[in-house]
Amino acid sequence: MKKALITGASGGIGLEIARRLSQQHYQLTLVARNEQKLKSVQEQLGREAHQILVADLTIKEDIEKVSKHLTENSYDLLVNNAGNGSYGRFTEIPIGEQLNTMTLNMEALVSLSYAFLSKAVSGNALINIGSLLAHSSLPGGAVYAGTKSFVANFSESLWYEYKNKGIFVSGFNPGAADSDFHSNSGSDTSAFPSFVVSSVSEVADEFMKALAARKKPRVIQGFKNRMMLFGFRFLSRKSTINIMGKISPGLKA
Repeated sequence: MKKALITGASGGIGLEIARRLSQQHYQLTLVARNEQKLKSVQEQLGREAHQILVADLTIKEDIEKVSKHLTENSYDLLVNNAGNGSYGRFTEIPIGEQLNTMTLNMEALVSLSYAFLSKAVSGNALINIGSLLAHSSLPGGAVYAGTKSFVANFSESLWYEYKNKGIFVSGFNPGAADSDFHSNSGSDTSAFPSFVVSSVSEVADEFMKALAARKKPRVIQGFKNRMMLFGFRFLSRKSTINIMGKISPGLKA
């Protein structure tokens, strides 16, 4: 039986990916900071088949705990899904909150990737969940967008480093999804134009296709999102930033 570890598995995209992998008979280790939610997910998916690991990946000690777990156990797949962000003007968001976002979205992701890849073998896969904003920008979400640009470049570089070893690495970049991420960030998906919002089910569908295909170092989820980025190629960078600023939930009056 294949084994996978998923961070941020207690809700949203992470939970939906966990459901799909469970259906494909993966044995899962579900990581999140909310023990009650994790236990609920474990019950839904099957307590005997899956385990939970409670960790807050904004805390150094918990990052080290999960990294140690990865070095001491063998996994076929690591999904670095945990992430957060805050909407608002840069200096109106507490700096500590934004530094926590950087710790979770970058430091924890790099640490877990390092632990996993240090003992990965041919056939294993690492998928880092980024964002459409890795390839755009978001006034009103500057730090979040910056961290996701890091994830995209980091993942693509690792894809090249490990492809000849038979280890697949990819950055999977969903657009706005109808999940609890946006409410946790101080807004909700209704703040985005409906044409850019996908359901978590649609996101998980494309994730599973990307995992099965194991071809692309960068996957942009959603035809609408791919078309939007394609259209941006014909605009100046200034114009695209202005567009993103106008639709940003972080700058709504």
